Amino acid sequence: MAVSPASLPQGYYNAALDLLDRNLAEGRADKLAVIDDRGSYTYGEVTARANRFANALTALGIEREQRILLCLLDSVDFPAAFLGAMKAGVIPVCVNTLLTAHDYDYMLEDTSAKALIVSSALLPVFEPILDKHRDTLKHVVVSGADAGGHESMDALLAQASDSHEPARTKEDDFAFWLYSSGSTGRPKAAVHLHAHPMRTADAFAKPILGIREDDVVFSAAKLFFAYGLGNNLTFPFSVGATAVLMAERPTPEACFKRLLDHRATVFYGVPTLFGLMLANPEMPAGGALNLRICTSAGEALPADLYRRWKDATGVEVLDGIGSTEMLHVFITNRPDDVRPGSSGTPVPGYEARLIGDDGQEVGPGEIGELQINGPTCCVMYWRQREKSRQTFMGPWTRTGDKYMVSEDGTYTYCGRTDDMMKVSGQYVSPFEVEAALITHDAVLEAAVVGQKDDERLIKPKAYIVLAPGASSEDMAGALKAHVQSQIAPYKYPRWFEFVDALPKTATGKIQRFKLRAMTDDA
Repeated sequence: MAVSPASLPQGYYNAALDLLDRNLAEGRADKLAVIDDRGSYTYGEVTARANRFANALTALGIEREQRILLCLLDSVDFPAAFLGAMKAGVIPVCVNTLLTAHDYDYMLEDTSAKALIVSSALLPVFEPILDKHRDTLKHVVVSGADAGGHESMDALLAQASDSHEPARTKEDDFAFWLYSSGSTGRPKAAVHLHAHPMRTADAFAKPILGIREDDVVFSAAKLFFAYGLGNNLTFPFSVGATAVLMAERPTPEACFKRLLDHRATVFYGVPTLFGLMLANPEMPAGGALNLRICTSAGEALPADLYRRWKDATGVEVLDGIGSTEMLHVFITNRPDDVRPGSSGTPVPGYEARLIGDDGQEVGPGEIGELQINGPTCCVMYWRQREKSRQTFMGPWTRTGDKYMVSEDGTYTYCGRTDDMMKVSGQYVSPFEVEAALITHDAVLEAAVVGQKDDERLIKPKAYIVLAPGASSEDMAGALKAHVQSQIAPYKYPRWFEFVDALPKTATGKIQRFKLRAMTDDA
C-alpha cells in the first residue's frame, strides 16, 4: 500500500504529519514500523491506518480541538489513533490502562471527551459509567474483535479513505494531553503542543541515544506514559526505526521474549523492572541479547543495580529523569560517561537549577528542589489553575524532586519533596537509604518513609521485599548494620516491615504516600 506524503503551507506544523509522512517522503513506506502481538506493519500501512482514523473522526462529527479519550493497550491501534487524531486537529487524551471505573469517571468528566477509544479487554471497566456522560460522550469506539455493541474501530477504518488532508495546525496549537501518574494523589492533565514530540527526539533520542533507522526498540513503559510515548513512538518514528509493542504487562518473562524474539537493540526500562529481571532465573545470558543501549527513568536507578545489569549484559543503562510535564527525559547520563547513582547532566536545550527552602538557589553539595527550563514544558494542567500557578513559573517548571549537584554539574537524586525527612536536623534522602538497603543480597526492593518515634521525632522506617529464598528472621538487625556500614550511621532505618510487594503506579513509581498513610495508621 503506497500513501503519498502530505504537506502543509509554510508556517504551519502538524506533529503527526511530521512523524508519519517524513518516512514516506524519505523512502520508508515499505520499512517495518511496528511489531505488535497480532502482526507487523510498515510505515505506509501505519500512515494509511492513521489517515483512515482521522477521516473516521471527521465522519463521526468530531471537530478540531475537541477531545477524545484513548484507553488503549499497546498495539498498532494506539499510534493509528493518537497520530490520526492529531492529524485531524483533534486532541487525544492518553490514559492509564490499569485504572478503576472511578478514575475513568473523573477523566471523562474532566476532559468532556466526545469519544472514547478503548481496547475491548478494557471496555467492561467503562460500561457502568458510560450513561453518566452521554451529554458529552457521543461515541464509544472499540479496538479489538468484540465491540460489545459499540462502534468497531476496524469497521470504521475499513469504511474510511487512507488519504487525509492534515489540519492546518501550528507548533503552538494544543496537540495532546497526558495525565500525570498520580504518585502523589489525583492525576492532572498536562496539555502539550504540536512542537513538543519532535523536540524530545531532537534533544534526547538522536544526539544522546544515537537512535537510527536500523534500530529495533522496545519499551517496557507503555505508550500512555510520557516516557513510553517517546520511547516507542516519537523516537523510532523520527528516524524510521522499528517499534515493538506489547499489550500485556511488562513482566520479566514477557520482556525477555520480546527482547530475544525481535532482537531489540534499544531497551527502555524502569529500576523496578531491571531488578526483577536480574532476579529472574530466566534472565538471558549477556551474549543472547542484541542490545546496544538501555535507558531507565521513572525513579532513580541505584548504582548497585546499574553495576549488576552492566555485569550481566555488558550493556550500559543511561539513567535519567523526565516528567509528564516536560514530556521526556531532561537530565541524563551519556554513553561511555555513566556516573552510577546519578541522573547525569542536563540534556542540551534544558537548564536546571536547585532552589532551597529559602527560595534561593543552592550551591554544589546542597539539597534543593529541582526546577527545569526547556522547550517541551506543557502549557498548563487542564482545569487546575492554582496547581498550574504553583508548578509553572515563567520559564521554570517545579519538578517536586529534591536533588544535589556536584562541582562538575552532575545531578544526584535525593527524593521527592514530600518524601524527604529531617533526622537530627539534617535532611535524609529516602532514596539514599533505599540504595544502601538493596546492596544487601537478601533485599529485592526497599522503600523508606518517615515515622515518629516515642518522642514524636521523625526517623526512617523501611518496607522491604525480600529476594527469593531470603528469610525475615533476624534480618532487621543485619540490615541496620549493613546500612550503617554504607552511609552515615544516623540515616539507618529504626523499623523494618517485610512485605510481599510495594504499592506502585502503573509506571513503576513507588507510591510512598500510601506507605506513609500505612505508617500513620499503625
